[in-house]
Amino acid sequence: MTETDLPFSPAAERNQQPILDALRQVLPERGSALEVASGTGQHAVFLATGLPHWRWQPTDQDPAMLPVIAARRAACGLPNLRAPLRLDVRADVWPVEGPAFAEPFDAVFCANMLHIAPWEACGALMRGAARHLTPAGILITYGPYFEEGVAPSEGNRRFDASLRDTNPAWGLRRLQAVENQAALAGLALHSRVPMPANNLLLVWARTA
Repeated sequence: MTETDLPFSPAAERNQQPILDALRQVLPERGSALEVASGTGQHAVFLATGLPHWRWQPTDQDPAMLPVIAARRAACGLPNLRAPLRLDVRADVWPVEGPAFAEPFDAVFCANMLHIAPWEACGALMRGAARHLTPAGILITYGPYFEEGVAPSEGNRRFDASLRDTNPAWGLRRLQAVENQAALAGLALHSRVPMPANNLLLVWARTA
């Protein structure tokens, strides 16, 4: 499998630089990060390149994506990018296969998963992040949300409708509902960073 043959996400290509710029503002200079739902692995390569002092662990729920991520990892040869692992946020043990993570992470990063997964994945992500973060670690989520008191963009309304047509269990999540799930896991919204194309980068930290 050559790099030109690999699945490619135009959306990941478009948003990777704004995400990296935002991460540089919210992350310390070095640490270890767990990426949930790495998909094609484009973000993993780009972010590990842009954050050279961060050890980056990509994962995905779909076994078919692991060789895709592995091929991109082999092509870039980054020493701080680890081999991909299979992880389903709904599982009691992370990752699904192999030994459980032995060391906590300074950050958990999850982009564009909550709206293309069943709602129970939201609470599972929050609980899993709380289990695997260091005491001062943060969960970072990226994607579109509906917010109370904020008129949704026409693009987000259309996107939500198309997702629900594809799968009734999918759709843009209401930020207040996501906050409620985070609170049950002992996490709270620490910062909200507006991003291009009506997306948000949200930083979640442990409650006092």
